[in-house]
Amino acid sequence: MTERVDQYFGCSVFGDRMMREYLNKETYRELKQTIREGKELDISIANQVAHAMKEWALSKGVTHFTHWFQPMTGITAEKHESFISPAKDGSALLEFSGKELIKGEPDASSFPSGGLRATFEARGYTAWDPSSYAFIKENTLCIPTAFCSYSGEVLDKKTPLLRSMEVISTQALRILKLFGKTEVKRVVTTVGPEQEYFLIDKSLYLKRKDLIHTGRTLLGARPPKGQELEDHYFGNLKSRVSSFMRELDEELWKLGILAKTEHNEVAPSQHELAPIFTTSNLAVDHNQLTMEMMKKIADKHGLVCLLHEKPFAGVNGSGKHNNWSISTDAGVNLLEPGDNPKDNAQFLLFLVAVIAAVDEYQDLLRVSVASAGNDHRLGANEAPPAIVSMFLGEELTNILDSLADGTDCPCKAPSSMLLGVNLLPPLPKDSTDRNRTSPFAFTGNKFEFRMLGSSFSVSGPNFVLNTIIADKLSQFADSLEMENDFSCALSKLVKETYQKHRRIVFNGNNYAQAWVEEAHRRGLSNLKSTVDALPAFISKKSIDLFSKFNVLSETEIHSRYEIVLENYCKTINIEALTMTDMIRKQILPAISAFSGELARSAQDKLALVPALSLSYEKNTVTELSRLTDSLASAVAELERKVVDARMPGEVLQVSRYYHDQVLPAMAEVRSISDTAELLMGEQYYPIPTYEHLLYSV
Repeated sequence: MTERVDQYFGCSVFGDRMMREYLNKETYRELKQTIREGKELDISIANQVAHAMKEWALSKGVTHFTHWFQPMTGITAEKHESFISPAKDGSALLEFSGKELIKGEPDASSFPSGGLRATFEARGYTAWDPSSYAFIKENTLCIPTAFCSYSGEVLDKKTPLLRSMEVISTQALRILKLFGKTEVKRVVTTVGPEQEYFLIDKSLYLKRKDLIHTGRTLLGARPPKGQELEDHYFGNLKSRVSSFMRELDEELWKLGILAKTEHNEVAPSQHELAPIFTTSNLAVDHNQLTMEMMKKIADKHGLVCLLHEKPFAGVNGSGKHNNWSISTDAGVNLLEPGDNPKDNAQFLLFLVAVIAAVDEYQDLLRVSVASAGNDHRLGANEAPPAIVSMFLGEELTNILDSLADGTDCPCKAPSSMLLGVNLLPPLPKDSTDRNRTSPFAFTGNKFEFRMLGSSFSVSGPNFVLNTIIADKLSQFADSLEMENDFSCALSKLVKETYQKHRRIVFNGNNYAQAWVEEAHRRGLSNLKSTVDALPAFISKKSIDLFSKFNVLSETEIHSRYEIVLENYCKTINIEALTMTDMIRKQILPAISAFSGELARSAQDKLALVPALSLSYEKNTVTELSRLTDSLASAVAELERKVVDARMPGEVLQVSRYYHDQVLPAMAEVRSISDTAELLMGEQYYPIPTYEHLLYSV
């Protein structure tokens, strides 16, 4: 584009600037007050807002509107309606009412509901979220909404997040009031999700059934060169990738998404995009749009964007780092330590609230990132382990240890580094290093939750974070509001809380086996798989927590439990069926054809020169014949296990069977197939290899 970014940024968003332009002052004021205070929107105001939205959208050439929502599929959904209404004279009117803005009615029976809805019970509702701006996407006005069933149960990802934001605001305000901050009217959580992804050539993608059906490669031997040389990380962008990133930035900026940082990641063909922080519900909406736009724009460049957590074995998978913080309505970050954190009592109280929450609800944080895809990534020395722990850094750990142990805390003066070159100035040195192996790391004025998978909606992890921290703030407020000597009670509370929960703090190498053993001694949980983790979600502790704050009802909790486990089973079932199909229709015939060609070649050579040893042909045919028999037997065993997995049973029992029986059977099939791949002539192997997939862009 020839325009400057600041001239077109947000041009496709009905944001604050457009509201001021299209709404009268009184309507604008009422709408902003509704958003700020979370009040119900008056229908007369809604009608005026709807008219303004329609006029703005029509000026952009828009013909349709949709309630854009986030069902439990993990992606977004939309049903398009035109602005057209019939006039008495047979012509068409362009109308959009406040009622249409506030409420929609999509079919609720075909979305995942975890048993909340039967197939014949179709009615569902979408409700406008005025705190998230409407936007234009592909000639349609998109209105961000919540989604619920006819009987009122939540069927989406957005509603629990909005509820949790209200809860943590309420409890944080109680704490701030104790510190005399009565001018603060609202507290908001902010999120900045860093998005990792792979880009591969579309023509190669279309030749791989596994990528098409599952988003990851189910077969494939490692290439001669992977990520060993560490030359891809932050490396020079290739032309096609650079063009893709440039167009992606432009489209995201039009949607008001603050795309900021982009670079090559560790693995070949892997990249990352990071936005600037924004309010949690906007960050969730923006990340969903970012993932959608990545796929659409990649297609325009002859590429495919892979968002699976582990598309390629043997190289790094993709995660999503969830940078979380909490601020007042005036923009004051409550996790900002300040120049002297040991004397910043307010900061220390919020800090130990997070520490206590992460320790007490470590199992729920693990649940919030559980999926079949992410199980391939967590604990693989490329992502945090499945053990939840916190990194605080040397300075904060020393301060809290001193408070807990009653010892003096040495003051650490700001330092700088001299690089030994006169031309280069001294560099200010941060008070602590970063720890990329930590699942939950403090990084200056925020926490980086690093366990999320790249395909995840960030809503789930954030509504869990908000709720567990609100729970600790609520307990703190209950205790401190009863005390006469606030300062003394505060010091005691900070000290005792850290003493009780300090086991969750670990500043070392989370990849080391020694940490696994130490974590076990500390009593930390190590829930290695989705199947291990999910039961914690329906525990009494979990139900009591979410019910206490009305974030999720017991029924809604059980429905989400069912949905995640059903998705786990379906995902592995699709992968197993795809694998058997590829082996039977592509790999086994190819091995047989190559072996036959070698055997015929050997016969022709012997006919010409009978004394030849033909050791290559003989050994290769012998080994491939052995592998063919093993592969045929292994795939038959996998097929039997897939059939057995479909037997009726309780969802956790079925999930456990997929984990314990089907996945190992798939691993056996892959091991044999990948060994055979390395023996075959390149022109005989029927699908693009890792070497082609990872180095073709």
